[in-house]
This record gives sequence, structure tokens and C-alpha cells, in this order.
Amino acid sequence: MPSPDGRIDLRSDTVTTPTPAMRRAMADAEVGDDVFGEDPTINRLQERAAELLGKEAGLYVPSGTMANQVALRALGRPGTALVCADGAHVYRVEGESTADAGIEARPVADVAGALAPADVERALGEQLDASLVSIENTYADGNGRAWRIDEIRGVCEVAQRHDLPVHCDGARIWNASVALGVPVAELVAPVTTAMFCISKGLGAPVGSVLVGPADVVGEAHSYRRRLGGAMRQAGVIAAAGLVALDTMVERLADDHRRAGALADVLAERFPGSVDAAAIETNIVWAHLDRIPGDLLDRLRGEGIWALALGDRARFVTHKDVDNADIDRVVKVVHDLD
Repeated sequence: MPSPDGRIDLRSDTVTTPTPAMRRAMADAEVGDDVFGEDPTINRLQERAAELLGKEAGLYVPSGTMANQVALRALGRPGTALVCADGAHVYRVEGESTADAGIEARPVADVAGALAPADVERALGEQLDASLVSIENTYADGNGRAWRIDEIRGVCEVAQRHDLPVHCDGARIWNASVALGVPVAELVAPVTTAMFCISKGLGAPVGSVLVGPADVVGEAHSYRRRLGGAMRQAGVIAAAGLVALDTMVERLADDHRRAGALADVLAERFPGSVDAAAIETNIVWAHLDRIPGDLLDRLRGEGIWALALGDRARFVTHKDVDNADIDRVVKVVHDLD
């Protein structure tokens, strides 16, 4: 549903609003005290997520960052290192939270958005105190690139040789599944734990779900409480997540197509700003030194919002940006003098 004020908001897929079906489910949700495990709607969401991803158990948490952090605490050990990509969310955005757990992120340079097994092997050989490895699928810093199953297996095989667990920050794992045409359970089968956000491309208002072995998820449940994430009658928001899983996955292909159209016009209008061929999902990064310095301000003047982060601008498509919106963005960018 487009914004009622006419704004086309491409800053993030976190700006999505719940669908009418989600709102109805939220209003009618059965609830209970989740701290005691008595919220039936949350329990259904956790069970459904674990089933879809092929893991033993699930845990609903308020945010993607919390999902990652409780997983890292459950899998890792204080005073040890986490090996991850240089642009990983757990390092670039959550670094202080990871450090608060007593775990030091040791980044590895990524290759086209993925970690090369040889580089992970080298890092683990150098970092004898490493206790876990983390991957991110899709890789937000790399134009939302989806990790291929052989890439995931390659990294997991290296970690297994070192007897280390692997966590998947799968905030947008459903985008990866749709883009690759691979079931999400297959994409997370090699990893120990995985999380996904229901509040990004799936369009629900709040939360993420962590899945993995029952004992690990049980420990993560304890960390959720310690971090202030204990929830009571939160079935009123979890209900939207169930609707999202049933109704919002296949339509992610529309977001990917729209991101591709946006990338094409940016690449055509401002050569070198975007590698249009690299756009697989719903994230488009544009180099600020290849576009006019006032481009984002000029777009905002036309009601089109994007985000400047460091030396790049980010455009993210989602369910509240439709074909007419993208046509408008393409026309505005094409007509800029």
C-alpha cells in the first residue's frame, strides 16, 4: 500500500505497514503470558518458523539485532572471537552489542558478498580463540546478494573442521530463497542457528524469529530475558508474523524486479554509480561520488526518500512501493538535468 502522503520511501524495508489481514489477525489474536510460554499465538509462530526452516525450535524476539545477539551468546563464549564478513551487520551495526557479550568480531574481507572458505580457514588458523562463525544472507552491504548453497556449505565445512558452530543472520533469508528459487530450509540446513525478520520484506510490524537446536534456543530464551526482551501478551504482534509467512513470501519477487528497474535507470543516468547486473534482491547501493551531490535532496523534493550511508546511497524496495511508484522514480531520475 503506497504511503497516504504520497511519499515513496526507499530508505529501508523496515518502513512497511501491516496489511489489512495482519491487522485483523492482530485484533483477534489469542494471547497469554509468553514468559511462562503460555501465549498460543507466539507458540504457533515459533513452531511454524522452526518447521519452515527445518530446525528443532524457534524463539520470537523483538528485533533482528536481539535475535543475532542471543544466538551469539548462546553459541559463543566470552573472551573469544567471532569470524564474520567485514560488512556484516553483527560487526558494522551490532559491534558494540557483540563486544558487550565479551565476543570480539574478527572481520574477513568478503568476495562479492560472500566469505571464501579459504579465507575463513586462514582466519580460524590465525584466531585460535575463535568460538563461532557468522554469515549474513542476504548480504545487505553487498546489494542484498544471496548466498548460494555451495557457498554456505563451504564455510560451514571449514567451521565444522574446527568444531565451531555457524550462525546465519538471515534477516532477509526469504528474499534469498525467492531470488535463488531454493527452499529456505535448504539454505539454512548447514548452519547451527538462523534468524529472520518478519518486520522487513515480509511486512509485519514487529519482530524476528531465531531457530535452531532446542537446547541452543532454550539458552537463547534465557538471554532474551537478560537483554530485556521478555514479552507478555505479545501474540497481538506475533499474529501478524503468521500472516506474513502465509501471504508475503512469494510477492518478494515483485520487490526484486522493482529494485532491478531502479538500478537500471541509475546505472544508465549516472554511469559507474550502480552495478545493475549485481542486483538480485531488493537493495540497491549507489556510489555517491558518481551521482550529483544533491541528488538525494532533489529526490526528496519530489517525495522520493532514500538514505545516505557513508560514501553510498541506499534504495530498498518493499511491499509499500508499487509499480506506479517505481515508474515515478524512474521518470524523475531520468529527467534530472
